[in-house]
Amino acid sequence: MSTRTRTIGPTEDMLGSGPIAHTTGGSVRGFRAGPVDVWRGIPYAGAPAGPRRFARPQPPEPWSGVRDCTEFGEIAPQTMGDMVPVDSGLKMGEDCLWVNVWAPSGEPARPRPVMVWLHGGAFCLGTAAQRIYDGRHLAETGGVVIVGVNYRLGALGFLDLSSLGADFVPNLGLHDQIAALEWVRDNAEAFGGDPGNVTIFGESSGAGCVTALLTSPRAAGLFHRAIAQSPPATTVFGADRAAGVARRFLDLMELPPERAGELLECPIERIVEAAGTLLDEVPVQSPGRLAAAPVVDGDLLPTYPTDRFARGRSHRVPLIIGTNRDEASLFRLFRSPILPVTPDAVNTMLEAIAEENPGMSHERIAEIASAYPDLAKTRGALAMSGDAAFRMPAHWVADAHSRHTRTWMYRFDQATPMLKAARVGAGHATELPYIFGNFGSFDHDPTFWLGGRKAAMEVSGRMMRRWLAFAEHGVPAALDGSKHWPPYREAGRATLVVDSTDQVIEDPDHNLYTAWGDQAVGFS
Repeated sequence: MSTRTRTIGPTEDMLGSGPIAHTTGGSVRGFRAGPVDVWRGIPYAGAPAGPRRFARPQPPEPWSGVRDCTEFGEIAPQTMGDMVPVDSGLKMGEDCLWVNVWAPSGEPARPRPVMVWLHGGAFCLGTAAQRIYDGRHLAETGGVVIVGVNYRLGALGFLDLSSLGADFVPNLGLHDQIAALEWVRDNAEAFGGDPGNVTIFGESSGAGCVTALLTSPRAAGLFHRAIAQSPPATTVFGADRAAGVARRFLDLMELPPERAGELLECPIERIVEAAGTLLDEVPVQSPGRLAAAPVVDGDLLPTYPTDRFARGRSHRVPLIIGTNRDEASLFRLFRSPILPVTPDAVNTMLEAIAEENPGMSHERIAEIASAYPDLAKTRGALAMSGDAAFRMPAHWVADAHSRHTRTWMYRFDQATPMLKAARVGAGHATELPYIFGNFGSFDHDPTFWLGGRKAAMEVSGRMMRRWLAFAEHGVPAALDGSKHWPPYREAGRATLVVDSTDQVIEDPDHNLYTAWGDQAVGFS
């Protein structure tokens, strides 16, 4: 960490061409967007390429002068798909460890809360450069500093190749996120932020990273509040399974184990192509599984996060956690193999879960299935799949975390008339534009084709205010006359149901608890 004295917040460029912040790596110039200063592509680590391709992130080389940070950096190598829309103008490459920062212009009267965003994308897709994650509205509305983190994905970030040799480190995506949080700790003041008040928040696999970091000893003290939106908290795998996936990856790369070191030198395009095949292949052959995901490595993740939560070993930081009512609908719409959405695939998933959890009796499997009377139809299969992947993991985490730390549970039910007509409803990720205030960030966005904009904007305002109040005070009070949101306690399981009118409902998913039980289940 640099020892030089720095002012709180950025300074004005004497030439008037953009705000300048003085970071530990060097000075960075951004640009002004109305009342918000913006920096893009600030490196928090060096390029993990060549011999560093599968290694832990290292600090970037310091630079002299002022570095221009007005354009996005390279996005993590990945196989593009329709499920996660990415601007075609973005460049893919291995120099992908960077952050975007949005901060209210001007010197703050006191350091501002910092919110650090971890994007989703099934641990293999997406980037902090997606338009929907633009933090300007949040920064302006709440007077907070927003940091969006870009990190390694897929084979480079969440495929555990450590069984192939010492050159390969597991959980590199999580290591990248920890490095970014260390960068925030050391540099928040340069943007007017408070390093002692950092909230991490994420959605889908980004929320899965949040729940993993909540149980990682390596992340202790790096954040002070957490928000997990639709977290696949049980999607964490063991070493044996990871080794089998690694062998299959080598097969696709046409490399024998003794030549695994060639992965450090081969063209990145070959790795992306093989990883794309693997990432599609695994969930088709084994419904409910992913090829790339966090793994229990005995270090960053000492054991399964749900076990750590159950044993009271999660970090004592306030938590908001929740899911969307119709989680699986979007996977059906995009015909994505990531989530099983047909009756046959869901039954195969259930059988595999039973095999990998010896304590699960046939009676318990039957009891779970009984909660879904339409299981033989697509509707029932969708409900079961979404609950197994997102709803129940979120509840298991909330139950355990709330035993020792303030926790709030929500369920997002809001859907516009068009999304209801398209049978998407409150599908996976549909809360994102409400949280960021970024409606219309997708090309040909159909969200309001049948109206509903006014109601959506009102819901968005309430959610933004709750998230921002939580970041500043640790309590998600909208402070605008909105419905009081009481903390979640295991005995009553009070849940804020977010819709055109918010409601607090006691134990809205009681039948699911009865069927699934309070013991977390998933793949090992």
